[in-house]
Amino acid sequence: MKLSRYFESSLFRQDFTASLVVFLVALPLCVGVAVASGVPAEIGLITGIVGGIVTGLLPGSSLQVSGPAAGLTVLVYEAVQEFGLPVLGVIVLATGLLQLVMGALRWGRWFRAISVAVVEGMLAGIGLVLIAGQLYSMAGAKAPETGIDKITGLPELLADSVGSSGARASLLLGAGTIAVLVLWKHLPAKVRVVPGPLAAVALAVAVSLGFSLPVAEVEVQGLVDSVQPPGLGEFGELGSLALLSTILAFTLIASAESLFSAAAVDRLHDGPRTHYDKELMAQGVGNTICGILGALPMTAVIVRSAANVQAGARTKASRVMHGVWLLLFAALLPAALGIIPIPALAGVLVHAGFKLIPLQGLRTLWREHRSEAVILVVTALAIVAINMFEGVLIGLALAVAKTAWEASHVRLEIIDKGAGPVQAHLTGNATFLRLPKILDSLESLPQDRPVELDLSQVHHLDHACRTALENWAERHSDTDTEPVKVTARA
Repeated sequence: MKLSRYFESSLFRQDFTASLVVFLVALPLCVGVAVASGVPAEIGLITGIVGGIVTGLLPGSSLQVSGPAAGLTVLVYEAVQEFGLPVLGVIVLATGLLQLVMGALRWGRWFRAISVAVVEGMLAGIGLVLIAGQLYSMAGAKAPETGIDKITGLPELLADSVGSSGARASLLLGAGTIAVLVLWKHLPAKVRVVPGPLAAVALAVAVSLGFSLPVAEVEVQGLVDSVQPPGLGEFGELGSLALLSTILAFTLIASAESLFSAAAVDRLHDGPRTHYDKELMAQGVGNTICGILGALPMTAVIVRSAANVQAGARTKASRVMHGVWLLLFAALLPAALGIIPIPALAGVLVHAGFKLIPLQGLRTLWREHRSEAVILVVTALAIVAINMFEGVLIGLALAVAKTAWEASHVRLEIIDKGAGPVQAHLTGNATFLRLPKILDSLESLPQDRPVELDLSQVHHLDHACRTALENWAERHSDTDTEPVKVTARA
């Protein structure tokens, strides 16, 4: 479509309106994610701008919107605390380059093969840590370092907040923000034209200013001052094993979240489907630029993407324009950020954290696929108890072990007619996982009778099973009986 025809068509009006809706949804989330990650608020806006204007122009998915995501907040905060803010740019840059390589190698489609239980468990674990951490921000207190300490320290936090007027006001403001977000969907449609996160933060600002509440507010540095490209010295940290594992965690989580979001967005509209490899490269370009600018990592964000589709967006122009609105706001009205109460942003992220926990899906999964539900829960708890990267690895290992166990279906049928040789028919996939059961059955056969072992229906026989069966046949043949007769698959 020619540009002039686009502006004359109804497509422009639909995309223009959708871009404003997405901008209003993205603004408080960009700021909130940045503050929760322990970085200046403007850095979150920079990532949102790059996600809109740069990634929004690239091929891959037409309607999903990228920017800083609540799902990476915990990991970013830990990285900033451990390595420092300047090194964050190196991590994000390396993440983007890895995504570009994976997209070029056409690995994007393989992310769809990752167990859904692991991904949902990962998001649930992130949600739990995010909720616990932001409850401390709501009370104006410093959160403990580990996920377990964050959760176990909540009763003490509540007790301390009740006895402090400042903490009590801060906690109530955050709780009120959550209440607005929860109740917003029940209000009349005319009211819900304003996005819930924006309305909740705006009301919190009005209450804070109107009652002069003693609560912390966002610190403003200015957009240009917040751009801090990593220096050459920071790249020397790439020799650290801890930093490399953090980069792998960023890459895995950002890529998986983006591509799973793309699959979800595709179900919301009838337009062009996502090209997963191109989308992965688009995310890689965006993260590479964010790394050069020293900004937060980006992913495709389902909240903004769904808002984009529901607002009637038809082309990628809506997400590009939303990035333009973010740029204009950050450039022309940066002081407006300074009146936003931090407890309100914490309340927005607590609400976002709850949405990351698939409570309804977990109940269904428990009824229909109990082992998948166990993987989900174990992954989430491992992230809370240990850390993000190792928790995801534990979940992936469990998913692989479950698949291997289910794939190793084997059946051993014993036919004993009372006279003549005992016939043993093995069928299916014989792997080391089922070896103890196979050997128990074979070793229980009479030692004084010849045995015929039929392996002709075995589809796969791994080395461990083959060796163990050969050793069993040799032992059985040493008991003054006829040697075990083995019929192998042709």
